[in-house]
Amino acid sequence: MGRYLVTGGAGYVGSHIVRALVGRGDEVVVLDDLRQGHRAAVPAAASLVVADLSDAKRVAEVFAAWKFDAVLHFAALSLVGESMRDPLRYCRENLSNSLIVADAAVKAGCLRFVLSSTAALFGFPKRIPIDEQAEVAPVSAYGESKLMVERALAWADQVHGLRSAALRYFNAAGADASGEIGEDHEPESHLIPLAIGAAMGTRPPLTVFGTDYPTPDGTCIRDYVHVTDLADAHLRVLERLETGSLRFNVGNGTGYSVKQVMDSVERISGRPVPHTLGPRRAGDPAVLVASSARLREETGWSPRFGALDDIVRSAWAWHSAHPRGYADRG
Repeated sequence: MGRYLVTGGAGYVGSHIVRALVGRGDEVVVLDDLRQGHRAAVPAAASLVVADLSDAKRVAEVFAAWKFDAVLHFAALSLVGESMRDPLRYCRENLSNSLIVADAAVKAGCLRFVLSSTAALFGFPKRIPIDEQAEVAPVSAYGESKLMVERALAWADQVHGLRSAALRYFNAAGADASGEIGEDHEPESHLIPLAIGAAMGTRPPLTVFGTDYPTPDGTCIRDYVHVTDLADAHLRVLERLETGSLRFNVGNGTGYSVKQVMDSVERISGRPVPHTLGPRRAGDPAVLVASSARLREETGWSPRFGALDDIVRSAWAWHSAHPRGYADRG
């Protein structure tokens, strides 16, 4: 049994990691300011510290109060569109807050660090699926901010011995099989919850941005990884940090188009997905799919919920039971 600090552990992906850690008997401390996270997403077995990561003194106090075996860092601003409207905020907060946590970890002697990174590092990739050898060239301030964090962690390893693993993925999707935790963002920017909300009537009709892409049905193809599978990947790389720092791309192995997602929501829900057709959005590539070949080979990871209907079915179960997200849990 280990003791772990999970920053952003009240958020979507972070809460699923916390649940996985608690489920295997680990002690977990969640550090979250609850701006984007939800108190109800944190299991009773975990300790919740409500604090802002920019408060270096408070972060240091958390490390002083518990001796952690590793840090799993999820807390970050993560909206690509917003990052292009306010790039300095994204670069400042995502880098600075990550460095505060990493610095506190080093000073406390906690020398294992898992970073929730992004495949947005690769911008407009020249080949699909995107492997770890692809050129790193972000085209958004969000992607750039994560790249800066990865580079800083590499220096922390070289100078201080802070071993880090960065997991780069596109679209976390779905919900825990228990139905107790799931996706609850406001504003929501992810396709699957937007399509489900349109079908339920809790959100406006979905806008399909572009139907003339060079894909089989003309709509964009994206990579969706079930959030439970992502949790498994994070835990597997955590064990590999004994051998040194690591960088892994994480992908489902199959990309799905916007139309395929809509069709899946209609199959699972038995309801139509009201939608309108819009023009392409500037900067949207036709296909984005990440390779997980290295992760599979080196850790034995394999997605258990790779089929689109399995991903959508779990998301539908969460959203239909909690149409107002965590507000429905009191």
